[in-house]
Amino acid sequence: MIADRLDRYIARNVLGAILVVQVVLLGLDLVITYINDLGDVKGQYSALDVLIYLCMRLPWRFYQYAPVGVLIGALIGLGGMASSNELTVMRAAGRSLGRILWSVMKPIILVVAVVLFIAEFVSPRTEQFANAWRLEQMQGEGAVLTEQGGWQREGDDFYRFGAIRADNVVLDLTRYRFEGRELRQALNAQRAIWQDGGWVMKDVQITRFEDGRTAVTRQDTRPWETDLTPAELDRLLREVDTQAPSELWAHANYLQSQGQDATQPLLYFWQKMLMPLTMASLMLVAASFVFGPLRSVAAGTRVFYGVITGLVFKYLQDLLGPASTVFGFSPAWAVLAPTLICAVLGLYLLRRSG
Repeated sequence: MIADRLDRYIARNVLGAILVVQVVLLGLDLVITYINDLGDVKGQYSALDVLIYLCMRLPWRFYQYAPVGVLIGALIGLGGMASSNELTVMRAAGRSLGRILWSVMKPIILVVAVVLFIAEFVSPRTEQFANAWRLEQMQGEGAVLTEQGGWQREGDDFYRFGAIRADNVVLDLTRYRFEGRELRQALNAQRAIWQDGGWVMKDVQITRFEDGRTAVTRQDTRPWETDLTPAELDRLLREVDTQAPSELWAHANYLQSQGQDATQPLLYFWQKMLMPLTMASLMLVAASFVFGPLRSVAAGTRVFYGVITGLVFKYLQDLLGPASTVFGFSPAWAVLAPTLICAVLGLYLLRRSG
């Protein structure tokens, strides 16, 4: 009974600290981003609309700050109990270090479950809705979902997309068809509409390159034979890091089926799927700062070292991501390597303190 109460007490302190840190981080980010985005105010897009847009993006921001929130929250929660000698009393009463760490891990499991749920079901939809809503406020109804185009290869065809609207209308579609290295055809359509499970291009101009001359034909409508669906086009034009793990996996499989590099979507996929290990390793580092060589320093110093550790962890992952493309190793290792380094460092420091 007493052991269960201690578990709940530790979990409550750590979870409360994590939530407070998340609120502070989100609040600071909201204020700084709001001031920065006030430069976008024009026409009917007011300062209040900027605030509404940023509030709609809070689930995505919550996901982004979750690892840092866990690290700093665990430091503050455990550090507070260490400063009041509560952890010392627990260990003197026979509470093992492993049992205390398990008590800390319980709220981390809850945080991980919430973060994964947000990453899969909440933030992709709120991000898409927020961006569409913002552009409609700035440009009016029927605004495009993206402000920049995108490129895609499909067999010997290369596509350039101007944008895609919320009603699944592709604007300014261009297709370049090659035979070997020679350009044979360039097709431009003012728009392409998704109808009855297929695409129909409107206002089409086709330029053929034959024997040193060009031939131009025009068509009002023309079917577009492609494996691209509105969902796949949306994934191509949307920011990769805002997509759900299931979308990233589907996008990576599509790129691989076209013989293209899928490192970027796989990198973000593994970042999201390995989030439990990431948070567990950061929690071990936080515990090692409290029980290890930093246990006698001030709480502010521990938090400072925790922030530095979190930044180093993030920058290491950011560096290994492009490196996986250059050197050809799996994107999963780009995510696992910093996680394993943190876990080994935390366990080493905890072992020395034990």
